[in-house]
Amino acid sequence: MGHREIYPNPPLALAVIELRHTATPALTESDQAGLKSFLSERFPLARPAPGQMAVTVTPAGVTNEQSPPSPRYMTRDNTAAVTFRPEAIAVETTKYVRRSVLKEVLRLAVEARRKVTEVDGVTRIGVRYINEIRASIDEPADWSQWISPALTSVASLQGSDIGAAQSWQGMAVFGDAREGIVLRHGNLEGYAVNPAGDLRRPTPPPGPFYLIDLDSYWAPDGEVPTLDWSNIEPRYDQAALSAYGLFEQTITDKYRTEVLRRDQ
Repeated sequence: MGHREIYPNPPLALAVIELRHTATPALTESDQAGLKSFLSERFPLARPAPGQMAVTVTPAGVTNEQSPPSPRYMTRDNTAAVTFRPEAIAVETTKYVRRSVLKEVLRLAVEARRKVTEVDGVTRIGVRYINEIRASIDEPADWSQWISPALTSVASLQGSDIGAAQSWQGMAVFGDAREGIVLRHGNLEGYAVNPAGDLRRPTPPPGPFYLIDLDSYWAPDGEVPTLDWSNIEPRYDQAALSAYGLFEQTITDKYRTEVLRRDQ
């Protein structure tokens, strides 16, 4: 699929694959034991993920219901996890190496899921990359040295007597409901991915960073494909490569040369 440069100093804070599938009953204790046995060599730590909160509005009022915890299995260094929800498989890592490595973990997770209980089909594949761009700036307008003017041009506007924009955030959607990328971006402070979260990550000094958050996705148009690797792999590859291509358009050559290609 062509050469993709692997930078020695990447800004990627978190990579997530979410493979949504048709809803199934909650996994039983026996199912979870089967998953753990299958994944134990690479993901030996069983740490359930908190249930998700659902808000329901009815004529009687608003109710909040939290789903039961989902089985999750983590690496010993706490940098990667696989979570199994009744309607999805999620693979996460703060120690991203390359697309093929993450794909192998997804393949392993799909194989484990198929061994414990039947799943009718795939309803969405999403690949999300959360990047924290950190570079030397004296004022917000300096982000234009590192980030494409297509995203930072708002910094050139003046708010009458109060000066230029100090912060901005935006969202753009490329594609349609079936296939596309959602880009979220903006200049922020601190961290987009909490260093004290369940997944551990290198902790740079807190300070200004530019968020490039890419959610590249595919969903079936009509017929729902089966949960077979042959139906998943090409769609994962396409989503991941599309996100890579858009990321390359959001940064400048100066950022590539002076930051990304700099040895840590």
